[in-house]
Amino acid sequence: MNELKNAISGSTWTVGDPGFDEARRPWNLAVDQPVLAVVEAADTDDVAATISYAALHGLAVTAQPTGHGAGASSEGAILLRTHRLNSVEIIDGVARAGAGAQWGQVLAAASPLGLTGLAGSSPVVGVTGYTLGGGLSWFSRAYGFAADSVLAFDAVDAGGAKIRVTAQTDPELFWALRGGGGDFAVVTGLEFGLHPAPFLYGGRIMWPVERAPEVLAAYREVTATAPDELTVWFDLLKFPGGPGFVAVDCTFLGEHPGALLSPFERVGGAISDSRGLLPVAELGGICAEPTDPSPGMSSAHLLTSLDDAVAEVLLAEPIDPLISVQIRHLGGALSRPAPGGGAAGHLDEPYLAYLLGLPSQATADRIEGLSKALVPHTTGRTPYTMLHSGEHAASAFPRETLDRLRDLKRTRDPRGVIRANFPVL
Repeated sequence: MNELKNAISGSTWTVGDPGFDEARRPWNLAVDQPVLAVVEAADTDDVAATISYAALHGLAVTAQPTGHGAGASSEGAILLRTHRLNSVEIIDGVARAGAGAQWGQVLAAASPLGLTGLAGSSPVVGVTGYTLGGGLSWFSRAYGFAADSVLAFDAVDAGGAKIRVTAQTDPELFWALRGGGGDFAVVTGLEFGLHPAPFLYGGRIMWPVERAPEVLAAYREVTATAPDELTVWFDLLKFPGGPGFVAVDCTFLGEHPGALLSPFERVGGAISDSRGLLPVAELGGICAEPTDPSPGMSSAHLLTSLDDAVAEVLLAEPIDPLISVQIRHLGGALSRPAPGGGAAGHLDEPYLAYLLGLPSQATADRIEGLSKALVPHTTGRTPYTMLHSGEHAASAFPRETLDRLRDLKRTRDPRGVIRANFPVL
């Protein structure tokens, strides 16, 4: 590895070096990354040098800024950390983000301009990995996957060459990078269109868990006719050592949703209600997810409906030892093929179930039991960005899309120099 150390201006760690274990640690502390070495790139030249070195020596490179999407595919690879490439600028409604930029940075820059990117629930998730995997946003019902808004990628290919990828320069690679994962090139920066958000209304209403049947009934009523500008998520919550709660989280692209949320207001006994106008920069405060690495065990399932049978499964018993059982409303633009769309495609399923707990055998058993109970109401697909250790990219794509991605991988990277968190092969 001395040759690589001498070729880059960033930092490197190999097994046994002080700081190696910390450098290879992913966001989910329950995932082990038995990598050969870690490279912290200082610039795009370091990225190119690392990939060139790997190609020359028959090694693989897996790129992560923070490791939010870490899977189980990193054994023997060089882990390329890109968090120092974190620049963000906005020009004429187009954001340019480096590979290490986080969504909180983008929203902070876009918010004063009355604009937003298609961010998810956490401000510390990296823009690049999230977008390469499609990117399910609070605003995807209005504008589709985050990947659909990308205009250009700057990347390094499997041979170590710097490339700029657009619909004109390389339409097949551009299609794959818009939602097909990070298996085809290491992206060092991307440009994407922002969307109008002069007003944003949102927040969380919370009740004791005993109100869950009423809240779920209201949720089904609201989402049955919700306009694309409104997104509502249903949450069963049980924090360790505390009581259970039921909550709804919402965003509305407008000044006020009027009577659209009134069914929730007819449910009595709310403990708290944080809804109101908020700056786009404060989007991450709605769910208030942890902003430091922590261990987790999860599973996600696309639902064909939220009918009485699904409601019965969700409410049959307490969610312990899970922390959260969340239902997200999809539909809207997500259900329609995007013009010039990428590998993210579209989702026919109207809802998504996301199960989360602290790692333990009891948690694994509960997730397995609940997942099996939902099987008659699921399609077997999981959005790429919600795949977790032990799952495979094949679960994220329709067969035709998967075959096309695999053909591209074999053509552009036949030696497997670039390895995504969830490889397509």
